Amino acid sequence: MTISHHPPEDLLADFAAGRLEEAHQLVVGVHVAGCARCGRFVQAIEQLGGLALEDVEPVPVASDAFEQVMSRIHDAPEERAARISEAARGSEQDVPAALRNYRIGKRRRIAPGLSMRPIELSGSGTARAFLLRSAPGTRMLEHTHTGTELTLVLEGSFSHEGGRFGPGDFDYGDDEIDHRPLVGDEGPCVCLVAMTGDLRMNGLLGRLIGPFVRL
Repeated sequence: MTISHHPPEDLLADFAAGRLEEAHQLVVGVHVAGCARCGRFVQAIEQLGGLALEDVEPVPVASDAFEQVMSRIHDAPEERAARISEAARGSEQDVPAALRNYRIGKRRRIAPGLSMRPIELSGSGTARAFLLRSAPGTRMLEHTHTGTELTLVLEGSFSHEGGRFGPGDFDYGDDEIDHRPLVGDEGPCVCLVAMTGDLRMNGLLGRLIGPFVRL
């Protein structure tokens, strides 16, 4: 798999430092897991952070800190198993392995050729995450965003003014970008998306149908 489009370095640095909210951390994390280049960058940032910690003065911790940590570790397997079981009951073939620990909602049609499945997160943060599936040859109306959109291609491809995006490629959109993605003809395109705000459709037709397109 050849990856041509990557997250910006400031986003990768925030990921390495754990500063991203859950939806963004999920999308960037899945990309990093499959991208050797970004994996090396994140590892370098983490190593720099570790060196910086060596210069930090130690601080006292609670006397029962060890017991608290061990208690969380003891409880983790059962909680994780429960999440896997719930996800498996509602899973479909297009759910990637990296997301099997999450509860994935039922498919919902949002426009001709487009459907989505919400991903249940912890509830913190303003971004939402979902799987977006587009039929081959689907062309979306030209649009921009009232917030940010992080998109990772899992299957298939799409193209717009920024180039062609295939499996593993990462695309970033915000209110300064207008684009009109076109899905490739080789098959459905499945993307993992983290979004804040909404789509803002351009043109008369876009303004007419915009209120009916909700991601």
